[in-house]
Amino acid sequence: MEETTRPKAGRTARRVPSAELLDGLERATALDRPIAVISKKVRRRLGPGKLRDVLHGVPMGHPLHPALAVTTFGCWLSASLVDMTKTGSRAARTLIVAGLSSAVPTVAAGLTDWSTLHREQQRVGLVHAMTNTAAALCYTGSLFLRVTGRERAGRMLGYAGLVAASAGAHLGSHMSYRQAAGANHAESVGHLMPLGWHDLCALKELPNGRPVRRRLGYIDLFVLRLGDDVSVLADNCSHLAGPLHQGRVAMEEGQACIVCPWHGSAFRISDGRVMHGPATSRQPAFQTRLRQDGVIQVRPAE
Repeated sequence: MEETTRPKAGRTARRVPSAELLDGLERATALDRPIAVISKKVRRRLGPGKLRDVLHGVPMGHPLHPALAVTTFGCWLSASLVDMTKTGSRAARTLIVAGLSSAVPTVAAGLTDWSTLHREQQRVGLVHAMTNTAAALCYTGSLFLRVTGRERAGRMLGYAGLVAASAGAHLGSHMSYRQAAGANHAESVGHLMPLGWHDLCALKELPNGRPVRRRLGYIDLFVLRLGDDVSVLADNCSHLAGPLHQGRVAMEEGQACIVCPWHGSAFRISDGRVMHGPATSRQPAFQTRLRQDGVIQVRPAE
């Protein structure tokens, strides 16, 4: 038999220093005051509407900010590679300008997403924004130095910008993969339910016109009865898992929608389509049917 190596008693696994630093950022309450001021101003300035939906990435079906951020970082990284290989100062300048140009919509989309996150995510996000701002300033200065003939100094400042941009990318990865900012928080629901029809509850148990939560096994479902019609969605919002059954029913473009009570995402009740962000992923929907004995049955919608 193979022996398994076990840690000795009293010895704990060593943690990566960067992981400890990021955990500390999540608990940095000193950042809460500027976060509250900035996020409030961003939400007030944008308000609900098509511009906010575009910046969130609703038309794309996934967040817009990461795609833009990859473009910006890629341009700056390429500029540094050109500098290292000394293959052309003009190419490096062009790449820096392209990165600075793409940084403008990247910042707009990032601020829009950041303003609707949980506080722990916003703390990391604020430092993420600060490091990326430092990167942009470095590359702006680098471009100025190059244009005025100080190529060597411009390259050095460009390398400093790459270090700052890399730190910002690391923080962004922590938000995306560790804190699940921008991830679909309802993706697994349809896969957790077995195939086929399942008894949910009796129709007479459901209040008419008021959303409620019902549990099927260990899955929470949003249920809304309108007369004899019953609509069922996953209850946890795809944005940040807010309880949809606590939201309000509203009409959007002539369609009945449920508005998440946490951050205002609006989903069409009939099929879970996103009508307004910050959510970008469709809410899992379920087909329903009424048995002759008055019991509602559900199954995942195709």
